[in-house]
Amino acid sequence: MALEVRTSLDFDRVVLTGPAGGKARLQPDGSRQTEGAITSLTGRAMTGEVVIRGEPGRQVRVELPQRIELYGYAGGALAVTHVTSDLPILPRLDSEGLLRIRFGGELFISGDAEGEYRGDVPITVDYL
Repeated sequence: MALEVRTSLDFDRVVLTGPAGGKARLQPDGSRQTEGAITSLTGRAMTGEVVIRGEPGRQVRVELPQRIELYGYAGGALAVTHVTSDLPILPRLDSEGLLRIRFGGELFISGDAEGEYRGDVPITVDYL
């Protein structure tokens, strides 16, 4: 079994317009929402997408994290919470041995969070 990252979850540029903070959400279908003192997400924001390859027709167990820690080059930290995906209830590889999963989440920003942030998304996949 193999897991290939097609696109990384990327909120691109989020602009905080006031001290109260706010949330930016990216849904697995690519829809974007903001709440609070955040302007809308840019068109370059992208959901994460992975492809699982394995034995055709096999049912699999896929574990995505509920929280993704992000760390800035200047030492700051943020987190993507409420990670959601378009994973079916009973995931199964198709007749070609593929399963595509898209995922998004919610990013809360407050205070002085300027900078670039990066983090890892641990994904576990097993045959059932």
